[in-house]
Amino acid sequence: MTQARQHNIQVVAHRGASEDAPEHTLAAYMKAIDDGADALECDVRLTADGHLVCVHDRRVNRTSNGRGAVSALELADLAALDFGTWRGREDSAESPDWGDPSLTSVLTLERLLELVADSGRRIELAVETKHPTRWAGQVEERLLQLLGRFGLAAPASAEESPVRVMSFSARSLHRVAAAAPTLPTVYLMQFISPRLRDGRLPAGTRIAGPGIRIVRNHPGYIERLHRAGHGVHVWTVNEPEDVELCVRLGVEAIITNRPRQVLAQLGRL
Repeated sequence: MTQARQHNIQVVAHRGASEDAPEHTLAAYMKAIDDGADALECDVRLTADGHLVCVHDRRVNRTSNGRGAVSALELADLAALDFGTWRGREDSAESPDWGDPSLTSVLTLERLLELVADSGRRIELAVETKHPTRWAGQVEERLLQLLGRFGLAAPASAEESPVRVMSFSARSLHRVAAAAPTLPTVYLMQFISPRLRDGRLPAGTRIAGPGIRIVRNHPGYIERLHRAGHGVHVWTVNEPEDVELCVRLGVEAIITNRPRQVLAQLGRL
């Protein structure tokens, strides 16, 4: 592992420091910031009354004490739910005390943007749009409106932007690129589509987001992406040997549930 390579890789907290605190909660993101993460990753979905909230699944059943689809619930319905104590039920007989309930209530993207703005240092944000959804293009429209309010929708260049939009949906990224051409976009991949095997990405996208399984099984593909001039941001990288592999291949960002451990492995703590 060369020192330069280690220090150039961005460490991105996947759903916050989600190994240590319930995913997508204020508790998880505050922990990630304390741990020294360079960037935060979040998934966004649109509520029935038009708010962007940080929730991964289509339904809230797994990560809260409620039931139902995010898109069919209003923000007030979601705000009444507990998104924290499921971690206690899952890990042990005892419930952890996350303290202030506001740390484990539903997190809006607006609140996360405020947290980043108030952090006192540069923290980048990787926002994943989840599709398919009944709200289709309204997700990107609301996202860009909100980023605009924080002065983040029209960076001078993609390189300078502290925010990037990620998606498995090429159509979602196309909508973002059409409306905000300088905002960087990341095309997420669970497998390599045959038409993109040569290292191409959907038009307008300059960053690939392969899952770690692709990286393990097809390291040559990462080299092809780099030769084509694309950045590579890999998810979800938790094991030390996978971190080592990503460093060897020179990827630009590691998305992990364990930001502190990865920073320590990279010699940055």
